[in-house]
Amino acid sequence: MQRKSGRASSGHLSRLKPVEHDPLTEYGLPSKGEKRLLSTKVQEAYYTKIIERYLAFCTEAGDREGLQKQFARLAIADRGSSAAASPLPPPATSPSKLRPLPSNDKVSQIFSALRKLREALVASHRTDDFATQVYLFSARLGILASSYETYYPSLLHLLRRHQQAQRQQRQQQAHIPPSATTPTSTGRPSSSSSSSSQPNNSGVSSSSASGDLTSVEYHEVTAYLVLDAACRRADLAEAYALRHAHRLRDPKIDVILASLVGDNWVVWRRVKKQVDGYRVRLMEFAEPQVRAHTLKAFGRAHLSVPLGVLEAQTGASWAELRERFGVGWELGEGEGDERRVVIRKVQARS
Repeated sequence: MQRKSGRASSGHLSRLKPVEHDPLTEYGLPSKGEKRLLSTKVQEAYYTKIIERYLAFCTEAGDREGLQKQFARLAIADRGSSAAASPLPPPATSPSKLRPLPSNDKVSQIFSALRKLREALVASHRTDDFATQVYLFSARLGILASSYETYYPSLLHLLRRHQQAQRQQRQQQAHIPPSATTPTSTGRPSSSSSSSSQPNNSGVSSSSASGDLTSVEYHEVTAYLVLDAACRRADLAEAYALRHAHRLRDPKIDVILASLVGDNWVVWRRVKKQVDGYRVRLMEFAEPQVRAHTLKAFGRAHLSVPLGVLEAQTGASWAELRERFGVGWELGEGEGDERRVVIRKVQARS
């Protein structure tokens, strides 16, 4: 008799599928008792996996336009849970350019993994350049996705750590022995004041050792916090206070704040085209307020307005104005942007 056990065994084994393992969900939250992420090597390996997942997300989204649409969709989904927001739909795409976009679950997994890593950095008291890099990446990605739950804590941590590092540097400079700076007979400091005669045993005075922000990164972080206060929280007083406290000198930020104070939607639209994508995302939080004021101004001051002018000044298409903002104006006859929107009709005298 022929033995069939070998064939049956191979068929049985072929039906077994390997268990799919997601490296981002391997670890839990350190605040819930996860201890494996407290290792520096594990943290760096985990961050590498996060970057790889983010690059795969960007590749799947396609070109720059597709990536912007994906982030816009994420922003709309995020703001949809807030009653105070009035987001716009993603831009319409022609059927010829239509391609499947990556699922929001993938970005949610990235945000969840970044939260685990940030908790691990705090629990392990890690404040080197790696920690700074993680928090900067978390802040930038959160801004692109309009996820303030991600970018706002990261910005605050970076700013708080920068202030602590600066305070430590001032304290170390204050403890320099007086003999190190004793002037010579020529009125110049002696050679003992050189950097080679002042060893640093604390390991936190240099930016590379302490994870301190560079001047460019510090400017970036403070600018984001000022825009967040002005646009998302609609607190212009706090925005100006942050700008003054951190001595932020940025002409574009000044123009944005001035346009919000004066309800100048013309300047707002102009400067929005001049800033980078991160600042545009933060400015999107104030779009409902600016657009509502623009519509009220047009409704009070004009009888009719060209369609192209209305769409350019409100930053929304005519269909979006009708569907999402309940604009009851009438669109006149014609073609293209030369068509006029009738705001009020003049009644003929009887």
